[in-house]
Amino acid sequence: MGITDRQKEIVEFIGTFQSSQGFPPSVREVCRGLGLVSPGSLHKHLRALEKEGFLEGAPGKKRAWKLTREGWNLIGGQGAPSIPLIGQIAAGTPILAEENRENELPIDPALFGSSDAFALRVQGDSMEEAKILHGDLAIIQPQREAENGQIVAVLVQGLEPEATLKIFRRHNGTVELHAANRNYEPLIFTGKELSRIRILGKLIGVIRVRPEKPPQDQRSP
Repeated sequence: MGITDRQKEIVEFIGTFQSSQGFPPSVREVCRGLGLVSPGSLHKHLRALEKEGFLEGAPGKKRAWKLTREGWNLIGGQGAPSIPLIGQIAAGTPILAEENRENELPIDPALFGSSDAFALRVQGDSMEEAKILHGDLAIIQPQREAENGQIVAVLVQGLEPEATLKIFRRHNGTVELHAANRNYEPLIFTGKELSRIRILGKLIGVIRVRPEKPPQDQRSP
């Protein structure tokens, strides 16, 4: 592969650190972790690994060096950052529970400014005026609260499918979930009905999969 044993140790250290901490190490932390005295010699290794495609740097940042997909493959793919794709949500389980996971998207959530994002497959055409189409993958940042106007993933008891993507609005104790499609009326919850809804998180990105309208029987509420 054109790299030395020491360079592979550097890749392994950065990968282990990145997996456990959620962010890459600083140059000083790499030196300390591997017992290196000179940051200058480490920089030579880092630049060589970048040239080989195992690392990518961000000039000017303290924690500048992180593994590329090739870097993760070099160390067996262990700990490679990914985004879980959530399928059918099991009742009463945390959203990221193993039984809810359908697959793993080989994408670093840091690309969306997150460390713990998950993905939901969009069903139906209720968000098409926001350019979110049937079959797209909605990238969600987990959170339990929402601000007015945010697009959120919300679990609605009794709705099929239960997890839906809507525009959130709250006013005088009433929660409204609005579609981005003028053909749909908002879902309105007040009083005891509020217990039917649980916010899963806010939308932070969309991956376009199939820019097409859904079949008639898959139009969402």
